[in-house]
Amino acid sequence: MKKKILALITALTLVVGATAGCGKKEEKVIKIGASPTPHAEILEQIKDNLEEDGYKLEIVEYDDYVLPNTAVEDGDLYANFFQHVPYLEDFNEQNGTHLVAVASVHFEPFALYGGKTKNLNDLKEGASVAVPNDTTNEARALLLLEAQGLIKLKDGVGLTATVLDIEENPLKLEIKELEAAQVARSIDDVDIVALNGNYALGAGLSADDALAYEDSASIGAETYKNVLVVKEGNENSEETKALIKAINSAEVRDYINNTYNGQVVPVF
Repeated sequence: MKKKILALITALTLVVGATAGCGKKEEKVIKIGASPTPHAEILEQIKDNLEEDGYKLEIVEYDDYVLPNTAVEDGDLYANFFQHVPYLEDFNEQNGTHLVAVASVHFEPFALYGGKTKNLNDLKEGASVAVPNDTTNEARALLLLEAQGLIKLKDGVGLTATVLDIEENPLKLEIKELEAAQVARSIDDVDIVALNGNYALGAGLSADDALAYEDSASIGAETYKNVLVVKEGNENSEETKALIKAINSAEVRDYINNTYNGQVVPVF
């Protein structure tokens, strides 16, 4: 009799456990790579919405512009969020990767910040300027320097500009081309730096620290929107649709506007 009662209790326990388990939606993991600021911070805001749709968002932070792309290509990440379309297109061309943008999120105005020199009018002959060395961001930095009258570029070079396209350099500025993550770290060693918003924020620089900003009507502002990226073939998956819905939400727009004081601007 005792054995029968024990068996009955065990059976009831299994039934109750199974019933409870049936009511819980299975959670799928979406692994996404991002620059720490502001990208990973923005992604933190969408975790709850994704969880409601049955997805757990796992954010992996990167301090460079290469590994987040190769990780998506190799399948180690499902998506990434750190770059703009010109950089993405150039990366695909240079590396043979198959990455696609699926949603525009924000624009980060490029700006000049003071290092050893705190005012553009105080720049002396031979002053040093640190700029990113990747194709698209270097052009953007040079166009900003030109807009301030510090250099003149060859006509028509636009977003393909490199230091070889500097036609006039009255102050004989020394342009130091550095990997993007290193530009902010060099600020104490050079006169001025040209930084995009995420690295400026990561370095603790505020909008008030900027010596000059990219104009909102500039070609850079029109072109350099930061995008959510997945591997080709995943554009219409349920995971991608959930990510787009969450990251292009009113909550994210309000968070960006209320947090970054104009250094990050929503574009959706």
